[in-house]
Amino acid sequence: MLDFAKSDGLVPVIVQDFQTLEVLMLGYMNEEAWQKTQAEKRVTFFSRSKNRLWTKGEDSGNFLNVKSIHIDCDKDTVLIKADPMGPTCHTGSRSCFSTDFNQNFLLELERIVNNRYAHPSDESYVNRLRSRGINKIAQKVGEEAVETVIAALTETDTDFINETSDLLFHLIVLLREKGFSLETIAKNLESRHQ
Repeated sequence: MLDFAKSDGLVPVIVQDFQTLEVLMLGYMNEEAWQKTQAEKRVTFFSRSKNRLWTKGEDSGNFLNVKSIHIDCDKDTVLIKADPMGPTCHTGSRSCFSTDFNQNFLLELERIVNNRYAHPSDESYVNRLRSRGINKIAQKVGEEAVETVIAALTETDTDFINETSDLLFHLIVLLREKGFSLETIAKNLESRHQ
């Protein structure tokens, strides 16, 4: 499917975090790297500096596990959505691109909440809240919604931002408790927009 002939046997590959959608890195694949990536479900590049195949994480253990692969309309660029097993950049950063903040932190927060569900800990607020049941979680969302409205009408911008943050956090927990995700809500909003 890919047109390796256009660029002397290499195609650019953009790797994106499958959950947060943050761009993690850019690399290049030849046909052999492409086939190995598909077969092993771990991102493998052709390293131009090493002049060989290079599986991201082969030394550090910070592999990029493939979740989905998308080819652009010209069949000469690849987008891979991956699950990073640690920092992607050799500097220890989550991404090779330096940004002020993770623009999709709500999705990262959802991942953290899911991790708390998968690995319960007594120290975790999420697990303490979860142990109290769905009624308490829903009640917290209601309380935070009221506090957000009050802050919007009578308090400082800082108070409003803090209360809105609390509301979104508890809503993510409630979504998880009900078995839904932010993706479910995004798809619903997108379909209603049309």
